[in-house]
Amino acid sequence: MPFERLQLPLPFPHQPGYAASDFLPDDSNQEAMTWLSRTADWPDRRLAVWGQGGRGKSHLLHIWARQNTAVVLAGQTLSSLDGVPETGALALDDADTVADERILLHLLNTARDRSLFLLLSGRAAPARWPIALPDLSSRLRAITGVEIQPPGDDLLRALLMRMAADRQLKMGEAVQEWLLLRLPRSAGALREAVARLDHESMVCQQPITRSLAARVLDIEEIAASDAHEFSMAPEPPSSRLAGFL
Repeated sequence: MPFERLQLPLPFPHQPGYAASDFLPDDSNQEAMTWLSRTADWPDRRLAVWGQGGRGKSHLLHIWARQNTAVVLAGQTLSSLDGVPETGALALDDADTVADERILLHLLNTARDRSLFLLLSGRAAPARWPIALPDLSSRLRAITGVEIQPPGDDLLRALLMRMAADRQLKMGEAVQEWLLLRLPRSAGALREAVARLDHESMVCQQPITRSLAARVLDIEEIAASDAHEFSMAPEPPSSRLAGFL
């Protein structure tokens, strides 16, 4: 009996690098890019970039931070002011996920006292964050916010191609158009679909076709998961292009 090698799919990690060359400019993010290129013009040295998950907030924030030698902090893990610099610039990603409102208030006050340039990101405009502390609420309402709009057709198509290339997947134009017509219009939904197709293709040792996609993908489930991500969770680092990626 001839020996057959068993091939097992390996879960190669896909971590976001947030390289400037990976970001895809589009009409949907042009206003945010313009504001980020004019840091000296920010009112009170503060700006908030906001929008639903997968629109590129974290990616733009990290690009700005590198360009301005800014310290980057994460809202989910912020529990003290130990990482706040004495001078220069500060970026707080997912600022709307800070658990302790007092910490966020102290951070804003400290940034003001130290004349820091401060960039925040969140899923809604700061004025709409559910805040209990009156002082914090008033400070957030005073911050200039710029929204990253939903991606257009060209950007979604480019994102899908980049996600497939990032995983070294061969995905024909017919499959791409099938996905774009049926999936929710978000980077998160495309990312989830590509990950599932990648896994199934390796397990079954089959090329990615429309029939494979139709068999593997539960469009309604992906749509529900995508909506839950927007309303509940920060952007998952499931791809190198995760932030718009």
